[in-house]
Order: sequence, then C-alpha cells, then structure tokens
Amino acid sequence: MRKRFVLAFALLALLAASAGCSSVFGPGDISQQQLNKSATYDWKTSEDVTYNVTSGQYQAVYNLDKKDTLEIHQEESFGEEAPVEISGVQFQYPNGTVVGADQISVHKTKSSTIIRPPKGPGKLAYTVSRQGKTFYVPTYLEDRTYEVTIPRGMRVDTFLLSDVRPGSYETSMQDGREHIVWSQPVKSDSISVRYYLVRDKWIFAGIVALALLVGLAGLAYYRYQIRQLEREREEMGLNMDISDDDMGDGPPPGM
Repeated sequence: MRKRFVLAFALLALLAASAGCSSVFGPGDISQQQLNKSATYDWKTSEDVTYNVTSGQYQAVYNLDKKDTLEIHQEESFGEEAPVEISGVQFQYPNGTVVGADQISVHKTKSSTIIRPPKGPGKLAYTVSRQGKTFYVPTYLEDRTYEVTIPRGMRVDTFLLSDVRPGSYETSMQDGREHIVWSQPVKSDSISVRYYLVRDKWIFAGIVALALLVGLAGLAYYRYQIRQLEREREEMGLNMDISDDDMGDGPPPGM
C-alpha cells in the first residue's frame, strides 16, 4: 500500500514538473529559449502601444516612457486572470540599440506575467500566439494612444460582421492591411476588434439576397393561394355582399 502511494506521488510530481506552466506547485516560468526566440519588430511606431495581429500570433510594442515594470494578463473562462505566454521579448533604447531577453527580467505568477526591462525610457516588444477572428487585450498602459493592425484581407467596415471597441477610432489602409488607430488616450479597460474576411461579406450578401428571394416567392405564393380561395368562394356563391336591406324574415341567400 505504501509503495503504491509513493509511486502515485512520484508520478504526480513528475507530471507537475513537466507541465511547465500552471500546476499544483506553482505557475512555473517561461523558458529562456522561448524568451530569446527570434523576432522582428517595427519600432517606428507613432502610437504609444501598437499590436501587429496576424493569423497565428500578435506582436506588441509598448512605449514605456520610463515605466520600469509591465504586468500583463489574459482573461479566461469565468473571468479569471492568467499569465500570458510571451516569446521573443526585446527592448529598444532611445538611441536605437536593441537588447534581448538576457537583459530583461520575465517572471510568471499564477495570474500574470511580469516584465521588467532595463531602467530608463525605451520600447518593449514581445510576441504572443493567438487564433480566431477576434483580438482582445486589456489596456495595460492607461491614458495612452493605441493602434491595431489586423491580418491581410480582413476588414472592420461592416457592422453585422465586425465590431471595434472602444469607439472614437480611425481606420486606414497601408500595404494592403487595415490599421485601427485611437489617436486620443484610451480610457477603456480593454480593446476588442472583431474582423471578417473580405469574401465573407459577399457570401453574407448572397445569403441575404437568397433569403429575400425566398421570402418574396413565399409571399407571392401566399397571395396566389388567397386569390384562388376567393375565386372558389365566388364560384360557390359564398362571397355575395349582404346588406341590412336584404335581410328579411326568410332564409339567407343561397339556402
């Protein structure tokens, strides 16, 4: 019995150690290999925070402006907060020098990922894996300007197929990709962008047109049936007008 207990405990410890991330013994840390993963960032950003969103990941660039710590998290089911699995973390000094993860401290807790870049002004960048046609991220830097670049071929110009929050944003096309810019400091707690593929717009329009045609055909058939019934009633003499003057003591017409 004791041997079984020891074996079960050892197996549990092995699984916990190999899990890497959150486990019963703690959240774990991101590997240095993952943090040093090769990445190329666009440091020439005009907004305080920019997100370059593609089909399988997004790249974030923050103008920290002497902020010495950035704490990031993601929301899971039931509103719980969880750390973010980042990779390719880099920091750019004002003179253009870029350093990697060797000079950036990254620590993961149960609910967040804490990033401490070198002291002083500069820009911090990292990469996060993602999927789907909705991009959501908390606004970690308050009262800052933001920009989101969505994947190539995607749009946000049809309200039935897309949604952008908060409002008061502007859009523009650059190199075939749509850019969403909040040029005024964002007060919202988060940014959410739901976009669609261009061809989905035409598919949706085709479905709507087909539904209208089916509806019109159904209405025409319904009116045809009503008129057919009226003709049959007239032939049977059931649609004769009956006024008060015609009413007498005798039976109704047709009887």
